[in-house]
Amino acid sequence: MIYIVKSKDETRALAKSFATKLKKRDIVCLNGDLGAGKTTFTQFVFSALGVKSPVSSPTFSILKIYQGDKFRLNHFDTYRITDMEAIEAGFDEILEDKDSVSFIEWSENISSLIPSKHIDVNIKILDENSREFEIKYE
Repeated sequence: MIYIVKSKDETRALAKSFATKLKKRDIVCLNGDLGAGKTTFTQFVFSALGVKSPVSSPTFSILKIYQGDKFRLNHFDTYRITDMEAIEAGFDEILEDKDSVSFIEWSENISSLIPSKHIDVNIKILDENSREFEIKYE
């Protein structure tokens, strides 16, 4: 499904709708250029799922874990790591956790760890305020 959003408020509304469809063990792969809105979308989804603390990019820590109303939320940023580094860090075990949902920015860097059943959120910059979101349930 493709969605065009023209503001942060529209992105927030899309994220809120998307959040209602998530269930335990879902893996969400966020793809897009730098500045496309991967972290912003994740922040809005996590807020809709009941996360009260600020959600920031895990660029340097690589993984941040939050508690939502229904389940734990794992937020990965794999921009700077490889499949092997992710395996050594135990990411595969975290992705298999039956009580959480995982969001992975730059998922293409750990593609061998991504199960065939996952959700792709592809974000394309259209202009300063507008984005195209393509959401595919694999």
